[in-house]
Amino acid sequence: MVNLIEVSPQDIVASRFAISPLIVTKHALWLLSGKKEAGVWRAWVDRVREPYENLLAGRPGLGAMVTLFRERRYNADFPAPPPAGVNTPFEVELATVRATPVAQAHHEIARNLDGMARLPDAVMDVLLSPEVVDLFADALQGVWEEIVAPAWPRFHVILERDVIQRAGRLATYGWAAALADLSPRVRWRPDGVIEVRAESPDETYRLDGRGLLFVPSPFEAGVGSYLEHAWPYAISYPARGAGIAQEAPDGLAGLIGRTRTRVLLELAGPATTTQLVTLLGLSLGTVGGHLAALRRAGLVTGSRTGRGVLYHRTALGDSLVSPPAPLPWDGARVSPSALRPSARA
Repeated sequence: MVNLIEVSPQDIVASRFAISPLIVTKHALWLLSGKKEAGVWRAWVDRVREPYENLLAGRPGLGAMVTLFRERRYNADFPAPPPAGVNTPFEVELATVRATPVAQAHHEIARNLDGMARLPDAVMDVLLSPEVVDLFADALQGVWEEIVAPAWPRFHVILERDVIQRAGRLATYGWAAALADLSPRVRWRPDGVIEVRAESPDETYRLDGRGLLFVPSPFEAGVGSYLEHAWPYAISYPARGAGIAQEAPDGLAGLIGRTRTRVLLELAGPATTTQLVTLLGLSLGTVGGHLAALRRAGLVTGSRTGRGVLYHRTALGDSLVSPPAPLPWDGARVSPSALRPSARA
């Protein structure tokens, strides 16, 4: 099944990328609840396990909310609506959640429950409660304040890097290039239509000049689409760079040092010095010194963007942190005659 989003020239101008702390908070809950694999965030999930368990015990809305999570089926929208702007603060987004009419919340929950096995009575009591909106909002606030906010600087850098890179590709090459690796479930068609593979029945949507919000997430939470008429139309997707490997090939750290190796790994996606400071937890001077050394060695290069410099790996830098392609004779015995030049050469 496919949803089609018709995009006019006015929509192209109005479309933009946005960062949503609330959507990131809800996506974090998919990992914390075990509904999705933690992947590269396993160490972080393990570190915040205790505060998550405490919140489960103290905020009844949290357990009820995560019980509703299900993949490739409808999930209630009101706990994490799309942001109204490009950089909407968490507090503003949460106020939107709290303003949800109870009748709407109950309608979305009933739609979410359709096809699910009967939930425990204690969970159903929360879901059918007239206070369910506040209970969900209180749970989200607790998860943000105690779990997500302390890690937000790193999450924000990952999202910001993705937005900057995609915006640059959009300006230079157009929407097809900007959305090329968004997700296998999303495709830009030459006739000005965005295809989103979904579990809902086929439907065509028109943006009518409002544009579309693209909302990245640091987590592999899949693609989420907000195509209900009450919301701004939006698509959430996994940001590039969230899964950057933290382990270098054997021997590289011994060759250039552990910190410079970490800098090279993080530069799998372009980054400024300030962003690297946040990602690596090092001082500005330390990061600047390592970047200068890597530039002199020809492993990274920088290009000025506005008032800052955006650094990225060179081909040589890529070759150091990427495993080499196997040679044709690796793992197999090759006769000397096979290595001699052909008589026709």
